[in-house]
Amino acid sequence: MGINSITGPALQGIQKGFQGMRRVASEIASTQQTTQAKPTDLSRAMVELQQHANQTKAQVKTLKTANELIGTLIDERV
Repeated sequence: MGINSITGPALQGIQKGFQGMRRVASEIASTQQTTQAKPTDLSRAMVELQQHANQTKAQVKTLKTANELIGTLIDERV
């Protein structure tokens, strides 16, 4: 298993997380503009926003771990 097999999916996961957060943030902002916003819609959007944030944080941790692994491997080789 190569480093690219770890970093590639991690970067894709971060990108998907940001896309999801942008989409949900847009929904929340548009819900705030209307006077007939349903509380359940806003609650669902807030939960979904947190889910995307958690996904992004997990992928960032994966990327950091891969970075540390690369550093360790380089230190061992030198």
